[in-house]
Amino acid sequence: MGQNLAEKIISAHLLSGDMAPGSEIGLKIDQTLTQDATGTMAYLEFEAIGIPRVKTEKSVAYIDHNTLQSGFENADDHKYTQTVAKKIGVDFSRPGNGICHQVHLERYGVPGKTLIGSDSHTPTGGGIGMLAIGAGGLDVAVAMGGGAYYIPMPRVIKVELTGALRPCVSAKDIILAVLRELSVKGGVGAVIEYAGEGVATLSVPERATITNMGAELGATTSIFPSDEITRQFLAAQGREGDFTPLAPDADARYDRVLTVDLGALEPLAACPHSPDNVKPVGELGGIPVDQVCIGSCTNSSLYDMLKVARILKGKTVHPNVSLTISPGSKQVFTMLAENGALADMIAAGARVLECACGPCIGMGQSPKSGGVSLRTFNRNFEGRSGTADAQVYLVSPETAAWSALQGVISDPTEIGDLGGIEMPARFLVNDNLLVAPAAPEEAGAVEVVRGPNIKPYPKTEPLCDHLKKEVVLKVGDNITTDHIMPAGAKVLPYRSNVPKISEFCFTACDPEFPARCKEKQGGIIVGGQNYGQGSSREHAALAPLYLGVKAVIAQSFARIHKANLVNAGILPLEFADAADYEALSLGDELEIVGLIDALKEGGRLTVKNNTRGTQFAVRAELSERQVEMLLCGGLLDYTKKMSERQAMR
Repeated sequence: MGQNLAEKIISAHLLSGDMAPGSEIGLKIDQTLTQDATGTMAYLEFEAIGIPRVKTEKSVAYIDHNTLQSGFENADDHKYTQTVAKKIGVDFSRPGNGICHQVHLERYGVPGKTLIGSDSHTPTGGGIGMLAIGAGGLDVAVAMGGGAYYIPMPRVIKVELTGALRPCVSAKDIILAVLRELSVKGGVGAVIEYAGEGVATLSVPERATITNMGAELGATTSIFPSDEITRQFLAAQGREGDFTPLAPDADARYDRVLTVDLGALEPLAACPHSPDNVKPVGELGGIPVDQVCIGSCTNSSLYDMLKVARILKGKTVHPNVSLTISPGSKQVFTMLAENGALADMIAAGARVLECACGPCIGMGQSPKSGGVSLRTFNRNFEGRSGTADAQVYLVSPETAAWSALQGVISDPTEIGDLGGIEMPARFLVNDNLLVAPAAPEEAGAVEVVRGPNIKPYPKTEPLCDHLKKEVVLKVGDNITTDHIMPAGAKVLPYRSNVPKISEFCFTACDPEFPARCKEKQGGIIVGGQNYGQGSSREHAALAPLYLGVKAVIAQSFARIHKANLVNAGILPLEFADAADYEALSLGDELEIVGLIDALKEGGRLTVKNNTRGTQFAVRAELSERQVEMLLCGGLLDYTKKMSERQAMR
């Protein structure tokens, strides 16, 4: 039996484990990336490990999230990141150079390589044939130090693309169609691999849109083959030497096959408040629009921007609509300026923002109260825009631009054919905002600058054998990391200050949660299905750690967040019977005795509810390595312990 594309890359990078679905595997990591909302903590963790220099082929630090500098905090974090990157051997992408995933695709992505990033949309790299996975910052720090990255061996779901897209139907509509079919939980534990005749009709930026938003499926990652289209893209970037052809074997096996007829697709929209709440745009026609935001790591490529400029040219944005456009990189921005497309956007009334994440993470451009906002982004979780009651729809650039002109949600196929928009034979390459690190012999002289907002990694403790704590919070299904640890302009500046950022933990669900945790000296959180979906932000584990949370009992967990909980030394448990969730209430005292032996012997545990005089069964689905991590107090302490053992040999 032949191998699929994911299996080929995994087998070439396998350091430990068995490639049987569900078993833990350790992978050699070729590249890492960080961004400034998660990067400061990742570099603090790297320093705490005690390794002086990164050991990856390429590691890059991007400044793209916290670029709104309304106080000293973000600027201090940027200075810390730039200086520590210079010292430890990491390339530094300066503010204004662009969004990490767009820039990495342009300048660093290599087919067949492994990449992990401290951002959940790192799978964007799958558009160029990388095995690119989102991870917590501590996992990235360990990988930078030469350690393996561990995941459960994923299933592989094949999405067979047939036919070709009709005019004004786009790659965004493809991934929305897949989300409609699989849901935000349908990709958990799986790699989504794209194949079929339709693949050859999609450019690398279109493929990257699809793999980017595959994160919303809960998938480990998504990937396209590396083919002639890939070679042409790399050649246009002046990097043809990085090209490697990659394709699955003809007799490759898949766990599931889903077919999408591109020619039958129509413009789609993810309606409030979930990326899988997908409906045809034609069914939404007539809904007045207050705001349109075009950009983000999902849809900010030159290809996307040229389509938007073509739609806007010679027209004026509807008077009731505020239109913002964020080019994904300096390369895109400069080329738009040089070819006249930027002038067309400005003349139409667009507000052009900097090359950064911006509105996607609530960093400015919050809609009005109850406002309808169309966004080409990847997430529309309630309140993520910065306005609690905003109605956010996720759409393609074509739908966004056309609706901005009409003032209501509108089907862009009304436009007809936009005419040929070709990928350039040569992109404008100017890497002057990429800063190389100091040479190893010069690194010792580099001073790492730490501002007053930068605090050390929170204190961790080894897992105790006897746990007795109250339920300090009970939440429902599909709790996102935005619920746990909000983003936005008020909170993001404290990403390197866990004591401060913990004051915002879960306040979207219960404003009293931080104070309650401090009063009770920690406790246990109870959750429903798909707990922790969304961003890779490890602060959704670090803030509860700081507040004394010892365990989370949920019906099921999202992959990255479960890993982050273990990394932080917090025990993730799952109900053996989902019905037991209903019997728990805030304030119930829960007790587990003989915890350590139970974890070592398979993870089946009994939880006593002392308040109600009942008990229920839970399971800890953890590898032996993860159990050892918890017994050490988390991944940082475990890594130090392993390093000490190696030094003694």
